[in-house]
Amino acid sequence: MAIKLILLVLFFGSMIFIGIYARKHATNVSDFVLGGRGVGAWLTAFAYGTSYFSAVVFVGYAGQFGYKYGIASTFIGLGNAFLGSLLAWVVLGKRTRLMTRRLKSATMPDFFEKRFDSKALKIAASAIIFIFLVPYTASIYNGLSRLFEMAFHVPYWVCVAGMALLTCIYVVVGGYMATAINDFVQGIIMLVGIVAVIVAVLNGQGGFTAAIESLSAIQSETAPNMQGAFTSFFGPDPVGLFFVIILTSLGTWGLPQMIHKFYAIKNEKAIRTGTVISTIFAVIVSGGCYFLGGFSRLFGGEAIMENGKVVYDAIIPHMLSTLPDLLIGIVIILVLSASMSTLSSLVLTSSSTLTLDFLGGTVLKKMTERGQLLLMRIFVVFFVALSVILAIDPPAFIAQLMGISWGALAGSFLAPFLYGLYWKGVTKASVWVNFIVGIGITVFNLFVPVFSSPIVAGAVAMIAGLVVVPVVSLVTPKLSSKTIAHVFDDPPHNPDPAEL
Repeated sequence: MAIKLILLVLFFGSMIFIGIYARKHATNVSDFVLGGRGVGAWLTAFAYGTSYFSAVVFVGYAGQFGYKYGIASTFIGLGNAFLGSLLAWVVLGKRTRLMTRRLKSATMPDFFEKRFDSKALKIAASAIIFIFLVPYTASIYNGLSRLFEMAFHVPYWVCVAGMALLTCIYVVVGGYMATAINDFVQGIIMLVGIVAVIVAVLNGQGGFTAAIESLSAIQSETAPNMQGAFTSFFGPDPVGLFFVIILTSLGTWGLPQMIHKFYAIKNEKAIRTGTVISTIFAVIVSGGCYFLGGFSRLFGGEAIMENGKVVYDAIIPHMLSTLPDLLIGIVIILVLSASMSTLSSLVLTSSSTLTLDFLGGTVLKKMTERGQLLLMRIFVVFFVALSVILAIDPPAFIAQLMGISWGALAGSFLAPFLYGLYWKGVTKASVWVNFIVGIGITVFNLFVPVFSSPIVAGAVAMIAGLVVVPVVSLVTPKLSSKTIAHVFDDPPHNPDPAEL
């Protein structure tokens, strides 16, 4: 217990110190939201990776999909690395930075307003972000709480409140720069921790070969005639695996808290470097998480059952419960790091969107920069408090909404944002239609289950958007030539040296 407490105190102390150190980088709106658009490759790459992979991935998804698909779940982590990180940086990174800088856009809703010349689109996008990010924020506490209860035997609400308070302090004080620096530190902990945990867990099963042999002997409920289903290349359910890869990998292309990282990066050189760093980080962390989860079936029994059903969130904590105290302490810090980095990114995105886009575009149009900065800090506290309330005693509809938040956000934003960066022919109407389709598919499936799960519905919503936007754009009125010239800078301007 002493080892675990010492690690916690050191971790908490370093987070607060970084928040205080970064306060000089949060004196105006641009600094608070974007770090002055001068954040380097390493900080941005780690901020992207740590925002991507939270306790939901390490505890929830790794246990759930590892239990369902076995070793083949490692493909989810590789998909996250090469589709969700590498390709996202290559396709979106440079273009997002240059266009948002030219349009003086600080948030995704602000981008939609200036790209498509529509204040209504900005307000609608900010409302979508508020509705679907809040339950997603609340969801990241659950996996953390199970690990804390296993390691410290403390109540769930204490874990939630402590993590929320600490995150709130350093985000309010230091803004985006404090988040980015903390993400870097937390990312290093995640890299070291996941490698150490994989080695320890496999050694506990007699080594990699022995663990594979044990796993190959387990029969799959969904593919009873398939021998060694959980050690096969694509697992017992390749179609289900495919949809998980699409949702968790392609989804990052349309999530505002992920795209936001490209707004803040320093220059093109930093993007090239960050692409490599981000991909390697994702291979190790996400690939490692899902690889570890692939051995979930070896840690079954009553400990992961409740009312005759498997509790997926209990699998990874049960798997780790037999580790030495030092490793359990490292795991706690690892999951804390993953959770706090994602939480800080989500509340910063939510508060800036609500302040600058929703209220700033409606009832508080004449707000000063100092007022905006103060209001964003207040909303950071508000969103953290709201997420704590929802996490401690979640209503049934919120619990359902958490399952579709990723799909609804990415289904709404991915296609219009991607096409909007490159294609002059995207119309305002196509964006509206895609918002309706993205939310419609995921929410409708919640009440009338057309698709087998929210994951499949979310993946379908994203793929549908990639078809809907170009088709609707071909048959609806185009934007004015003046707007297009402004957005795509025709004729080209003399580039700012900072853009090179």
